Formats: sequence, structure tokens, C-alpha cells
Amino acid sequence: MTTEPTNREKSFPTDWLWRAVLPIALVALLLGFAAVDRSVLSPANLLNIAQQTSYLALFAMAQSVVILTRGFDLALGPAVSMVSVGTALAMAGATAAGHDQTTVLLAGLGAGFGLGIACGLFNGMVIALLGVNPFVATLGSYNIAIGVATTLSAGRPVQGVPTLFSQLFYGGSIFGFPATISITLAIGIVLHLTLGRTVFGRSLYIIGTNPRAAAVAGLPVKRILIATYVLCSTLAALGAIMMTARTGSGEPNLGGSLSLQAIAGAVVGGTSLAGGRGGVGTAVLGALFVTILSNGMNLTRIDGYIQMVVLGAIVIIGVLLDRLRLERRQ
Repeated sequence: MTTEPTNREKSFPTDWLWRAVLPIALVALLLGFAAVDRSVLSPANLLNIAQQTSYLALFAMAQSVVILTRGFDLALGPAVSMVSVGTALAMAGATAAGHDQTTVLLAGLGAGFGLGIACGLFNGMVIALLGVNPFVATLGSYNIAIGVATTLSAGRPVQGVPTLFSQLFYGGSIFGFPATISITLAIGIVLHLTLGRTVFGRSLYIIGTNPRAAAVAGLPVKRILIATYVLCSTLAALGAIMMTARTGSGEPNLGGSLSLQAIAGAVVGGTSLAGGRGGVGTAVLGALFVTILSNGMNLTRIDGYIQMVVLGAIVIIGVLLDRLRLERRQ
């Protein structure tokens, strides 16, 4: 959603400067890591970066949707683990019952998306109907999702993922592109059109910009917030299903640090934690930046704990830059 800039906005170049700096930073990051390890620019590694970005871009888009409304979803990572375990268990159970592969596949997808939607519905209702702060609400569901994933799997990987599932959501290709990249591109296009050309999408920007004005204008703010968190968790569930197809098993620790990575991708791309600013393009660019950074640090053998420090610092820097931009506009 775009509005006509004021004279002050025209005189402050942060927006176009940010759009220019991030692509430049992406190239500089790649070249910098390539100077240390030439394999960074190898075709195999570039394809790996593209596939890794396809997962993180989905999660960053999911976070961006709720951040637009001044919220966020800390439970995204554990929800991914829960969906992964639930999907694998459903398919293993259907296989043991002697069903054909199509039925097994549908059982897994139904369980995965069902758990994702339930998680989003819970978050949305607690936030919208009970008025609980998004941080507190999703922190609570963070622990609930971890508990469910660990209990269902007994803390161990769940085997029994059929070949058809892995082929469709990981090993296959669509129009010559890897399935993971094609699925993310399709979702990104649909979400971009939804945010920019539908009443629901535009309402997210209005609520994020001024929640009280949105309520006064007659928008069903509570219902929109619930739908927003459901959409976020549904996108996260799709990402979890794709990652489960890659690993070939339901992993209770699959979510790991995805909550932070997704928020980092959204914020680095330019989605404002103050709400009302951001979209699909910012989420994808931010996800690409975080993926290249992580990939480069892995190839150059930077300690994993140091990587967590770097990722946390990037989130803080992104928030500070966004705050500076808002202060200069006021």
C-alpha cells in the first residue's frame, strides 16, 4: 500500500537509500565471503543459497504479515517443529494402516496445515479477543508448541515420510525450477497481490499505521487480527512441510532459531516494527541477506555461537535504523 509522500518525506532519502544499500550490501557480502572462500560463488553453493532463501523467505513473509499490524510471532519456530512432527506422524500412521500414497500424502498435509491453523487461531484469539500483548501471547504458545512437538515425538525424529512427499516438496521441479523455489515464488506473488490489491491486505497497513483510526473507520479489527495470525501460521506450516520433505523425517527441533531468523529477515528488509510499512519484497530481500550471511559464516567456519551474536546484532541495527527513519519524519 502506497501513499503520496509529503514534502518532508521527499526531503528525507532514507527509503530510497535503504532500497539501494541493501542490494549493494548483498553483493558486497557475497564478494567478501568469496575472497575468503572461493566456493561461496560456486554454482552449487549459489543454488543452495537460493533454496535456503526459499524457506526463510516464507517465514519472513509470515512474520511481515503480523509485523504490519504491530505484532510478531515468537512461536513461529516451535510451530514449525510441531507441524513437522505432526505431518510425519500422520503419514507414518496412514502408511501403517495400509493406505495408498495419495491418502498418506493428504493425511500428512491435513495434519500439518491443521496444526498450523490451530496455532494461528489460538494466537489470534488470545491477542485480539483477550487483549494480551503479542509478545506475551506468542511467548506462551512458544512453550506450548515445544511441549506438543516433544511429547508427540518423544524427543526423537519421526520416520515414515514417503518418497512421493519428499519428491513433491523438495526433490521435484516445477517449470525447470526446484520445487522449493517455485512454491515460494508462487506464494510470494499471491501474497503481494493480497497485500496490495485486496481490502484485507490494505486493512493490515491501516491497522498498523493507526489501530484506533481503523476501528473508528469501521474495520473489523479483531477479526482481521485473528485472520492475520492464522495466515502467518499457515505460511509457517507450509515452510515446515517443505523442510520436512527435505529432511525426510519429522524433527522436533526443526524450528530451532527460525523465529529470530524470520524476524531478522523481515526487519533487515525494511519492515517496520512500528507497523504499517513493509511487504513481500522487503521480506524476500531480508531473507536473502540473512541466508547469505549464515551461509558465508558457515563456509568460513565461524563459530555457531558467534553467528547467533551477529544475527542478534543485525536485528538491533535494523530496529535502530527504522526508529531513526521514523524520528526524522516526525
